[in-house]
Amino acid sequence: MDLVTDETRALAQLSFERLTPDSRSSTVDRALAEEVPIAIEFNGIGYAVLMATPTDIADLVLGFALAERLIGPEDAPFDVDAHRTAQGIVARATLPQTRTAALLERVRHRTSDSSCGICGIETLEQAIRPLPPVTARSAANRTAIFNALDRLADYQPLNAATAAAHAAAWVRADGEIQLVREDVGRHNAFDKLVGAMRRTDADWDGGFALLSSRCSYELVEKAVLSNCPLLVTISAPTRLAVERAEGAGLPLIVLARRDAMLARDLKSDPR
Repeated sequence: MDLVTDETRALAQLSFERLTPDSRSSTVDRALAEEVPIAIEFNGIGYAVLMATPTDIADLVLGFALAERLIGPEDAPFDVDAHRTAQGIVARATLPQTRTAALLERVRHRTSDSSCGICGIETLEQAIRPLPPVTARSAANRTAIFNALDRLADYQPLNAATAAAHAAAWVRADGEIQLVREDVGRHNAFDKLVGAMRRTDADWDGGFALLSSRCSYELVEKAVLSNCPLLVTISAPTRLAVERAEGAGLPLIVLARRDAMLARDLKSDPR
């Protein structure tokens, strides 16, 4: 069961001294986004520690497991047991028995990565693993994308309060925003969104993902592994992100702003 559902638990209030160029100062209260360590355990094995906003923990862990390829789309969603400790949050989940070998193999590589950085050819191959082809197709046109961009801020209460949170949105083909998850980390926000969709058996259904971040190769991989038909990001991509997207057949729209956007590898012009 999810640990935190109240969005106010993602906020803290602190006082700051506001300084101006004319040497004036005043005290102001500022809302800050919470960021805590979340230790994820699968089948009793410590797998990863993420720095994340302590909301939607179950969605985060499920989306993370999908992105790590510890489970596949054919596996049923699992429950997450999350509890607070003095140091942060521990989130425990049990993967299907058929996934034990994959879990142990990934743990071995992650241990190698953390102990000595990039440790040779085997680790490099694990870092840039082959991606499956994207089979879904988006029916969204540019009007739908611009409409979603105009409305995204309305679905970002944490960012409105703190100016420090990313959002990941599932948008229908007509531009209607269906679901949004927020987090201080852009990867966490996308994992939460994918996890929430998987938990409710939701499909992209010809829509697209809209992210309030740059387009990194990790976000491209998360999109591909969720069979997202179109990835739209507000900031620019890296070259590796574009190469990975093109290799998997994932269309990209980047630097998506209210006045213009850049399209790459679209199957058809989104008019």
